[in-house]
Amino acid sequence: HAERRGITLCLEQLNTRDAHPWKGHPGYQGDDIDYVASIARQVDSPNVKLSFDVYHVQVMNGDVIRRIGECKDVIGHIHVAGNPGRGEIDDRQELNYPAIVAAIAETGFEGFIGQEFVPTADDPFTSLAEARSRCLPTS
Repeated sequence: HAERRGITLCLEQLNTRDAHPWKGHPGYQGDDIDYVASIARQVDSPNVKLSFDVYHVQVMNGDVIRRIGECKDVIGHIHVAGNPGRGEIDDRQELNYPAIVAAIAETGFEGFIGQEFVPTADDPFTSLAEARSRCLPTS
């Protein structure tokens, strides 16, 4: 159906560990990146992809950079946010975004990377600009 309409559906893995409605989704079936990627592969359509949410992958599976490489054939979109807490991309979180973004670039991914966190600065564009600058590879 998606192919006939010329649209791409992206399946997203979500974490079931956090009960906060913006951060986790208890009871969600697709809480494992390998499971969700396998669904996209089984459908075997260029119009069914994976929305790779770095935050959810880190919470549920870890090993983010390796998983990006393992899923590169089905990634259609990428979300980024800090962890812990789905916070801003800053010095208070555990993910190394320059290395993650470099790994994404190495896969040849040419799609969009969406920042998916709630900005806390008075000017939300300041938060977004800061997060973008922290996502740039260092080399």
